[in-house]
Amino acid sequence: MRSQTHTSSAAAAQPHHAVEHVTEPVQQECPVCSYNEWDPLEEVIVGRAENACVPPFTVEVKANTYEKYWPFYQQYGGQQFPADHLKKAVAEIEEMCNILQHEGVTVRRPEPMSWSEEYKTPDFSSSGMYAAMPRDILLVVGNEIIEAPMAWRARFFEYRAYRPLIKEYFKNGAKWTTAPKPTMSDELSAGHTLINLDYPIRTVEDRHKLAAEGKFVTTEHEPCFDAADFIRAGRDLFVQRSQVTNYMGIEWMRRHLAPDYNIHIISFKDPNPMHIDATFNIIGPGLVLSNPDRPCRQIDMFQKAGWTIVKPPTPLIPDDHPLWMSSKWLSMNVLMLGEKRVMVDANESTIQKMFESLGIKTIKVNIRHANSLGGGFHCWTTDVRRRGTLQSYFY
Repeated sequence: MRSQTHTSSAAAAQPHHAVEHVTEPVQQECPVCSYNEWDPLEEVIVGRAENACVPPFTVEVKANTYEKYWPFYQQYGGQQFPADHLKKAVAEIEEMCNILQHEGVTVRRPEPMSWSEEYKTPDFSSSGMYAAMPRDILLVVGNEIIEAPMAWRARFFEYRAYRPLIKEYFKNGAKWTTAPKPTMSDELSAGHTLINLDYPIRTVEDRHKLAAEGKFVTTEHEPCFDAADFIRAGRDLFVQRSQVTNYMGIEWMRRHLAPDYNIHIISFKDPNPMHIDATFNIIGPGLVLSNPDRPCRQIDMFQKAGWTIVKPPTPLIPDDHPLWMSSKWLSMNVLMLGEKRVMVDANESTIQKMFESLGIKTIKVNIRHANSLGGGFHCWTTDVRRRGTLQSYFY
């Protein structure tokens, strides 16, 4: 009898084995499904600070960083971030993962990798940066994972840290799309390269003037975008043209997601647009945090749609804390665990009170050293699965 059971089990396993080889999805609920930023969170990718490197101080990095940190980039570009700071960031993110798991969320991580080796393509050479911010490179729309092409040479091969995870999701039924990779070529004429090497940036005033004129360090030579310049609200996604996302990249996304999703371009009074989620962070159906320092030029269309616009309080982070790759407004870069639960900076008491006044429970976590690498809770994560359905929230 035991022999018969073994034989029948082996026979039953044969078709499953064949299915794996032809890469058809296993017939089960897709592990990837997320339509917005606030449905109950079930699974999330959290980035890694391990081995994180300062990007080489190229023109596209200069255009996206604050003037007071330029000497830091000149000194450390191509090297690891200061070891003591990195060690504290790693510990903070581990604790953040523990808290997420305690809140009932499955946590997945990219592969640990070395980022210091120089690499070369036919068009450029660079060293790498990190796999700290999955929000920058992965956009989940429904059951599809979209790999962003990126616009920094230091981030060209960042996708490699996420590939084992993405392949697993694909084998279990998810759609997987990689947007066209830009060549990032370094030709003499700015019109024939993605990066405008003659971008005239000397001071923050330069950036204000250029951004107001719609001029950015990235050209329209080929599509580029970071996933973090998009924010999702069901059938509607909102995006900004930024230093790392161009109109060709936005148009590629518009065509790719049509007709099921609508892409809306919005803009802000911002001298250094890069990633929308510390400027305009949608935290619920018809509820958005709008940065008072970077007002949205199209805010009336949200008001007409009946949305509630909340202006978060001024961040409390001290001036002497290093924020090499971002502004203090990471305080509003929160991760919604559900409509009534939010992961928020443990040090930012005023925004905690704001959430509590909205009836939203705060899960307080300290990632202050991790903030220095360029992101808050939203940046450090990509939500893989939220329990919800595709709906329209914007009319």
